[in-house]
Amino acid sequence: MKNLGRYWNLSVSAGLGSMLGSGIIVGLASTITVWQMGLNLTNGQVGIISGALTFAIAFGSIFGSRFADKVGIVAIFDWVNFLYAIGAGICVFANGYLMLLAGVVICGVASGTDLPVSLTVISRDAPNQKMASEMVASTQIFWQVGQFVSTGAAFVVSTMSVTGGRIVFGFFAITALILWVWRTFTKGIRVLHKEAAERLAAKEAQLDEKPTEKASVIQVLFRSSRSKIYIRLFAAIAIYYIFWNFVANTFGQFTTFMFVKAGASQTLSTGIGLGLHIAALFILGFYVTIAGSAKRNTWFTLGVIFALIAMGGLAIFGATSIALIVAFMLVWGVGSMLSGEAIYKVWTQESFPEEIRASIQGFINGVSRFLCGILAMFTPLLVLPSTIKMTMWGFVGIVAIFGLAGFTMIHYEKKYNMINGDEASKAAAAKEADNTAAAK
Repeated sequence: MKNLGRYWNLSVSAGLGSMLGSGIIVGLASTITVWQMGLNLTNGQVGIISGALTFAIAFGSIFGSRFADKVGIVAIFDWVNFLYAIGAGICVFANGYLMLLAGVVICGVASGTDLPVSLTVISRDAPNQKMASEMVASTQIFWQVGQFVSTGAAFVVSTMSVTGGRIVFGFFAITALILWVWRTFTKGIRVLHKEAAERLAAKEAQLDEKPTEKASVIQVLFRSSRSKIYIRLFAAIAIYYIFWNFVANTFGQFTTFMFVKAGASQTLSTGIGLGLHIAALFILGFYVTIAGSAKRNTWFTLGVIFALIAMGGLAIFGATSIALIVAFMLVWGVGSMLSGEAIYKVWTQESFPEEIRASIQGFINGVSRFLCGILAMFTPLLVLPSTIKMTMWGFVGIVAIFGLAGFTMIHYEKKYNMINGDEASKAAAAKEADNTAAAK
């Protein structure tokens, strides 16, 4: 954050939105059993609440981001966490199934909307592409922090029954309110928004372009002069992220489950999870320093190799040894951080015109989350000691697919001069696409 200067304020406020996004997922997963006991929920109701959160996040990612593109991403960036605070507050005071369900759904829609919008805002406000890439990548650190904080908080209040769940969601509500005030009323952030708007206006004037209607996703992808390029980039990023998320979401939700089924106690399993989160934070801290350079491609390759080793190791040795599970999970953690969500966020923000970035990222996020939600319904059966070997061989194939899609994206980066290319020519090309789309 030291190198960001006055942009640290914007970067941290955006990152805290990511923290709340991962926090609600892990926080609910970690406290759902105490909610069940305290509110007398049936197993079916527990499943509906958990599934509803996943699908609410998907809904927010797809439709909330499109709404933001239409009404203004800065306005949604400012106010979306107020909606999150309302949802978390409803959960705090929930006295039954329907009230808890409503609060969880509101939080899910808000957090699903916030991620693509926040990334688009910081990418738009950053003074250059290198800083934009670093700021976008830094939000992944906060995503990891959210998982760590939620797991730790749930562990601390685990003996407090439903009161513990209320405390965790109360923390979310207070943090969301603070974030809403921070984003909306901080003068330094408002100045950055204004400067970015002025830069965009000046760029239009420099290119002698007349104001046009904002281009839509359909126009840019299918009706512009650069449609083929945008479709290739979209397909590579979407395939990459969906398949990467199949593995990441599985281990994110079911690591503790795997350890328990392998014979570890609940306390040991939770402690191991916290340790893995800490290790991931260190790796992400390193990744942010190379996110804006071509070096990230080399580290991406190493990340894919580490991921293949981790999945192959679990496929060969299974999950009967806690020590081996920990070892391969650490290897996966390294691979995931170097070839995972951080670079996906950077790729998305670098690849598309500013007007549609939130919609594109929201759509990919939403589809991925929806598919992961379906997979999660069967995951407990797939990661048992008796079935995990076969499952992990399948995951080896999944890693190969997201690796190939990632390498395809790297090829496109070089082909279309997307890293450290000439900013003026890229801006002109993007504007040409937008104008052609609007003319049609």
